[in-house]
Amino acid sequence: MTRITLTLNDEKRIADVDADTRLIDMLRDEFRLVSVREGCGAGECGVCTVLLDEMAVCSCLVPAIQADGHKITTIEGLEKDGELDVLQQAFIDCDATQCGFCTPGMILSTKALLLQNACPSREEIKRTLAGNVCRCTGYIPILNAVETAARRIAARGEKR
Repeated sequence: MTRITLTLNDEKRIADVDADTRLIDMLRDEFRLVSVREGCGAGECGVCTVLLDEMAVCSCLVPAIQADGHKITTIEGLEKDGELDVLQQAFIDCDATQCGFCTPGMILSTKALLLQNACPSREEIKRTLAGNVCRCTGYIPILNAVETAARRIAARGEKR
């Protein structure tokens, strides 16, 4: 077992992990963050996406030990003081969810994009979401939600 220290959703946390423990398993089993779901277990579906230092990663492929000293953000970490993140609210407003299984991964993938580029083109959004699979919405409401969030960010004059 190795002891690691990380910042998880803006809180300093400590975990004891085996060398073969995956990030998804640590998040679900150790910290009870069940929004981090496993779809394929091979990094193909994007369902398990989290942010590692503001970069979208498939947590089923990342060894937990690699989180040592880093910042991890799950969907729970986007809400601040009872207020949803602009992207979460846009997903609601644009009806970009149906069953909701893929939603945390979709939101976190596009959050990483918006942190890098606050005004992405539709093609950039599509490329970002190429690794996220949704079987319900047909993707158009998801694309609309990301564009809506980007417009709202721009209207607020936020840098990110």
